[in-house]
Amino acid sequence: MFKLPEKPESIFSQMSNLAAQHQAINLSQGFPDFEGDPYLTELVIKAMQDGYNQYAPMAGDLGFRERISAMVDRLYGAQYDPNAEITISNGATQALFCAMASVLEKGDEVIVFSPAYDSYKPVVELFGAKVVAIPLKPPHFRPDWGAVTNLLTTKTKMIIINNPHNPCGTVLSLEDMQALERIVVEHKLWLLSDEVYAHMVFDEVPFYSASSLPELAKRSFVAASFGKTFHNTGWKMGYCVAPKLLMDEYRKVHEFNAYCVNHPMQKAMATYLEEPETYLGLPALFQAKRDRFLKGLQGTGFTATPTQGTYFQVLDYTAITDENDIDLAIRLTKELGVASIPMSRLDLFGRQLGYLRFCFAKKDETLGKAVAILNAL
Repeated sequence: MFKLPEKPESIFSQMSNLAAQHQAINLSQGFPDFEGDPYLTELVIKAMQDGYNQYAPMAGDLGFRERISAMVDRLYGAQYDPNAEITISNGATQALFCAMASVLEKGDEVIVFSPAYDSYKPVVELFGAKVVAIPLKPPHFRPDWGAVTNLLTTKTKMIIINNPHNPCGTVLSLEDMQALERIVVEHKLWLLSDEVYAHMVFDEVPFYSASSLPELAKRSFVAASFGKTFHNTGWKMGYCVAPKLLMDEYRKVHEFNAYCVNHPMQKAMATYLEEPETYLGLPALFQAKRDRFLKGLQGTGFTATPTQGTYFQVLDYTAITDENDIDLAIRLTKELGVASIPMSRLDLFGRQLGYLRFCFAKKDETLGKAVAILNAL
């Protein structure tokens, strides 16, 4: 009778609500507690005052798409036609939805690495397709491409990757991307590459977008987020790039799903992206926060492999307690006042791996308070 009768409330909503109830420091949900660039806000206000308050073009403001095209070319050496191969989305989540909706049919299979962002599986299932999960193993959470090949069937339609990976923080190497390219091309699959944290890669680890490998790019949707990138998650401003064959189908879904996206914010973003330093300087900002967070935990029983990308850090707590991760996350929130995400709720197998995920996209003051509390555990 209903499409998703067994879908529980998001763990992100649950933990954020619990944090609010107990006035805990919220390191669970992925949003900053500091403001974005005031100049960007001023640009939005100016766009409103200049009259950009009616519908934007369905695919997005052309000037904005041109800026994205130039940015992707600069970063990855990939050329996308702003007119035919780039569409602005209502956040990256809508881009992911439209990409899946445009190609998935009943009975299809989709490869997803687990743990995973929790929107993938429900959307796959909305279209009658099935998730085939492949476990990522701690502590490094690297993909096993042999396992991918072994699980391919005649029903496999798509592979979804999240690079950098939420929640694990891993970044796919060139060897990983080349292995993925071989699989996708040889088996004529589609790739959905969720790259919302592409501007948050640390320690000079190279980042390889799906766009940067020409043969892979021909079969890929690439979704990204400016809300995440520029510290304004509530703006819900994302985009998708794909070759024209795929983008034509994507836009058919987008037109009847959202039609268009906030017009003045697009105008503002187009101007803001004129200066590449707006995104080139982001890794240093978040690496400093990651390092501050981990340094503050050195004397505790938590252990960690420093995250390579995203603004999340997963911590192994098994030297501290044998509690399951859900019980510990709830206890930390209620009794100690720091909220996190239990990893098992993001794992498609429900594995108890002994990890919690923490968001370090916070003011230094906030991180300092959280670290002091965690040191008391």
